[in-house]
Amino acid sequence: MSYCQVQKANIYYEEYGSGTPIVMIHGFSPDHRLMKGCMEPIFQDRDDYRRIYIDLPGMGQTKDYETIQNSDEMLEAVIQFIDTLLPDQSFLLAGQSYGGYMMRGIIAKMPERVLGAAFICPMILPNHSERTLPEQTNIEVDHEFLTTLTKEQREDFKGIHVKIDEYTWKRYREEVVVGLRIADSAFLEKISGAYGYTFKIDQEVFEKPCAFITGRQDHVTGYKDVYDLLDKYPRATFSILDVAGHNLQIEQGELLNIQIGDWLNRVNFHTKALSKWNA
Repeated sequence: MSYCQVQKANIYYEEYGSGTPIVMIHGFSPDHRLMKGCMEPIFQDRDDYRRIYIDLPGMGQTKDYETIQNSDEMLEAVIQFIDTLLPDQSFLLAGQSYGGYMMRGIIAKMPERVLGAAFICPMILPNHSERTLPEQTNIEVDHEFLTTLTKEQREDFKGIHVKIDEYTWKRYREEVVVGLRIADSAFLEKISGAYGYTFKIDQEVFEKPCAFITGRQDHVTGYKDVYDLLDKYPRATFSILDVAGHNLQIEQGELLNIQIGDWLNRVNFHTKALSKWNA
């Protein structure tokens, strides 16, 4: 549990393990606990990674971010964080939703240092009106459990999830809601008004192993727009998981584990092959 001072923020982060660095970036409004909740179990059997979970400005415990005005400056703060913590080092990226948008910005700015990237329900288009989205729906519903929640809790839970049961609720509350409650809503509203980068991303082909993991019922960022990136990420696995909304990392945790494990294996093979080639 530490802080890293950058130009326009004092970024809170937690790190675990040692080895290949992997920077974890959560979505818009929650905090590092979203990524930590779904990723740490994967690394219990993989001890050669240095996992770095950050709180983006305006979220979690990051401080002194008030002068940040837009996503460009959010990205710059994240890049400065990486440069401070991992000077001249190569690293992996994993992120969810808006975190995926940040990752594409990082790849645009420093592709040579990124060893690979895993995108969970990534935000592809910052403008909501331009997104291709499925209808919001609930598919697997435990009606008996729902009666134990308040009306407000039921509406919130059913409004974002596809799988409605006690397990999903418990993880949603412990990994997502905890961050939502402490987010700086006024600051985030300001950033929402300048949500898209002012520069172009995905202009160059990124030939490192990647994974794009999307939910078939994700009505927040959707899944169809991801396929516009097929030709820009030729070493990426693209997956659409059924019975999965914007929190697919909870609703389809076992499938996520398989996808992330496969991605890490592909990264390892690719990195070793490059080392032999350059030897």
